[in-house]
Amino acid sequence: MNSGFSPQSPIGDRPRPDALSRNGQSQAPSSGLSILLVDDNIRVAESLGIALELAGHRYDIAAGPEEAFSRLAARRYDAILLDMNYTPGRTSGDEGLTVLARILAEDPAACVIVITAHSGIRIAVSAMQAGARDFVMKPWRNAELIEKIEAAVAQGPTVAATPTPPAAAEPARLLGDSAAIARVRDLIARVGPTAAGVLVTGPSGSGRSLVAAALHAASPHAAGPIVRIDLRDAAAWDRMTGATGTLLLRHPDRIDAVAQERLLDRLPAGARTIAIADTPAGIAPALARRIAAIAIPVPPLHERGGDALLLARHFARLAADRFGLAPLRFTADAEAVIAETNWADDARGLAAAVERAVLLGDGIIDAPLLAPTATVATPELPQGTRYDLDSVERAMIEAALREHHHNVSHAATALGLSRGALYRRMARYGL
Repeated sequence: MNSGFSPQSPIGDRPRPDALSRNGQSQAPSSGLSILLVDDNIRVAESLGIALELAGHRYDIAAGPEEAFSRLAARRYDAILLDMNYTPGRTSGDEGLTVLARILAEDPAACVIVITAHSGIRIAVSAMQAGARDFVMKPWRNAELIEKIEAAVAQGPTVAATPTPPAAAEPARLLGDSAAIARVRDLIARVGPTAAGVLVTGPSGSGRSLVAAALHAASPHAAGPIVRIDLRDAAAWDRMTGATGTLLLRHPDRIDAVAQERLLDRLPAGARTIAIADTPAGIAPALARRIAAIAIPVPPLHERGGDALLLARHFARLAADRFGLAPLRFTADAEAVIAETNWADDARGLAAAVERAVLLGDGIIDAPLLAPTATVATPELPQGTRYDLDSVERAMIEAALREHHHNVSHAATALGLSRGALYRRMARYGL
């Protein structure tokens, strides 16, 4: 998810208007419009980028839907140029229409211009009916392309949308393709525009604050700030006095019954409440009726299937952009560790591990880079034992395998080896 935990470096402040960076981003100065190009054909995307640069605009390239949602979770764009097909041989436009629907569900004010082949007028019509601002046919004339983009941005939303959040506010988009996180997105879309009190529950680090931010962004109060109150801090309660808009109440389940009654009395009538708690069990029924008309449980990462790897790639992209590094790729062993590990501090723990690996990696991220410092008990050897390195290594491998119940991936991580390297040593020692 955040899932948007760390903001991407701004597109601006790039030195040359006619150069491309290592990750396909323009290096135009900070002026004009910011545009996201979503196209799996890098030549097409770079051709579009050249036209945009010459017109004084800035752009990022996403090679497909996953990277597009990752970039949209990191920053806001004035316009999105969206190709409609991503799988070789597919020409129906269904993939692009699915991406368009999700973009607009999360941000009805998004300015999307779709790109279709010359024969794709049916796809263009479907996209316009679904909420796209305009369409561009291949091959395009650069002057017409720029004119369409600028006109679409100037036009504004074609449907009534929630108030636009401040430009400085980070996007609140939940990343993931699992059914579990799709249910959370659906609840946000249903409940966000209402005045109902919402209780967001789940393990710490799973993205509860991001869900709260998404609810606020979908509400009529989106243009204003969230008033955040940690209810364990008595001094923070004064922020409730006369408050309007959205109140974010943290830890209502960790205050006693008397404090919960006092909270119920002090909540301003004109404010919409969103609360974050570990579980709803500790909240008194009277307070729950006021602040928890709807409960949204945020699933832990281990219940989200392949979302862990998708989020890891997102976190790696954010870290590489923030530290000015080239994009890194995960090895198969690293992907296995990401998928199999029950991360301490949930998605936030995964984000920290990936950021560390990006800083330490050299073009690739292998499994040992993702592991926190791990220790394996050193086997006790009888006094006077001859110190044979092979024997010691075999004993260490045996100890690691026992410690991790013969899970080779986990044992390899603890030993600082790749899974393949551990398998080779196991074969050498007959283990």
